[in-house]
Amino acid sequence: MTHFDVAIIGSGPSGASTAFYLAEKGISTVIIEKETLPRYKTCGGGFVFRGRKSMPFDISEVVEREFFEVDTYFSSKLHFKSKRDKPVISMIMRDAFDHLIIKKAQELGVILLEGYKLTGLNFEEEKVILQTSQAEISAKFVIAADGVLSPTAKYAGWKVDTRKLIPALEYEVEVPEEDFDRLSKEVRFDIDAVPNGYAWSFPKKNHLSLGVLTTKRSKINLKEYYATYLKKLGITTIISESQHGFQIPVAPRTDGFFKNNVFLIGDAAGFADPITAEGISNAILSGKYVAEALIESDLNSEKANQLYTEKLNIKLLPELHSGVELAKYFYTKNLLRKLLLKKYGQHFGDLMVDIFAGDKPFPTNVKAKMKEKIKELLF
Repeated sequence: MTHFDVAIIGSGPSGASTAFYLAEKGISTVIIEKETLPRYKTCGGGFVFRGRKSMPFDISEVVEREFFEVDTYFSSKLHFKSKRDKPVISMIMRDAFDHLIIKKAQELGVILLEGYKLTGLNFEEEKVILQTSQAEISAKFVIAADGVLSPTAKYAGWKVDTRKLIPALEYEVEVPEEDFDRLSKEVRFDIDAVPNGYAWSFPKKNHLSLGVLTTKRSKINLKEYYATYLKKLGITTIISESQHGFQIPVAPRTDGFFKNNVFLIGDAAGFADPITAEGISNAILSGKYVAEALIESDLNSEKANQLYTEKLNIKLLPELHSGVELAKYFYTKNLLRKLLLKKYGQHFGDLMVDIFAGDKPFPTNVKAKMKEKIKELLF
């Protein structure tokens, strides 16, 4: 049975970047991936600059388009445009992006096992036995980077899911040249195109990634709202279209991120942005944190858990908790939001772009600040 210091389940941005950072320090690492790479991965593919600038290597070769300006539209006919001197959002296709990080990790000695599906975990005193569809593997630590469904988390003992999961539909759409030329000039978010949610239009190299999501967990027909969104964009002819449904975790787990020498990162932990539902940048950041914790602890289980928790609590978790509170105001209190946006809309749009760019953190004390803004409106 082959043994590794760390076994990572999943080859997405969180898992692949974790492997890269570990291998840089000579820690023996294997990535267990059920698919064969490169593979299509459902994702809007908008990678914000705060994530891109933290990458340990250049990703230009897989960036299909760059946008220095973000347009946000509201049903109340409000429209805010925010521009920066850096690519606020870079458009990627996840098959190429993920594969690039994997290749960089492999260059440092990471082992990739493709076509290996995890089927169970057995816990022994000093190691974890990973049962897969191909063979058994042992490792001192396991990192669950296997996305929102995360079988690894279930095998490791997380029986109750404390994250908040929201539904989304994403479409890869090829449209006539005239429509593409018109729509490829901007990346746009259309708030309220879906109740308690938004629609997006992300232009890629030769097609559009269009999607709809809602933060409301009651039954909703997203296909109908997508059809309405096409009309709003002025799309009447579609050359080709592929539909992909998925869930996004927009609130982190409340019962910890370490158990039985298994760490949770990325979507498995629930680290997507509560406002925008963008998950790539926080997935990579959490991967960096867990790699640092393992390296700095010299692979000591108790110390690694302590360090990972400390790193999460410095910035990532406080920002996510603030985002959860802000999302409540943003998506469920429409009348109040409309009043606030009439006065502070451009400020809000600029703030979100600053957060995308990594120039500002999420605001803290959201409840107190919202009460203050409401008082300013009323008195």
